[in-house]
Amino acid sequence: MKRDRTLQLILTFPSAVAAMDMEDMARELGLPGRLIPIPTAITAGCGLAWKTEPEQREALERVLWEHDMPFEAFYTMLL
Repeated sequence: MKRDRTLQLILTFPSAVAAMDMEDMARELGLPGRLIPIPTAITAGCGLAWKTEPEQREALERVLWEHDMPFEAFYTMLL
């Protein structure tokens, strides 16, 4: 049985260290989401991405800028 795909916000990073720093920061701040392998439809440097709900984009952007967290790009896609 196939599971239903839902729209997700994907955030990519320039390095695995940046991705793991994001995971630590999200845990500390209580941000929803988790690290995943980069979906094959996306080409990015480190192989890891942050997945969360699309509604979290504004809050996530604010936290990234406030904490000077390096990232590459945001994508919205069905996963």
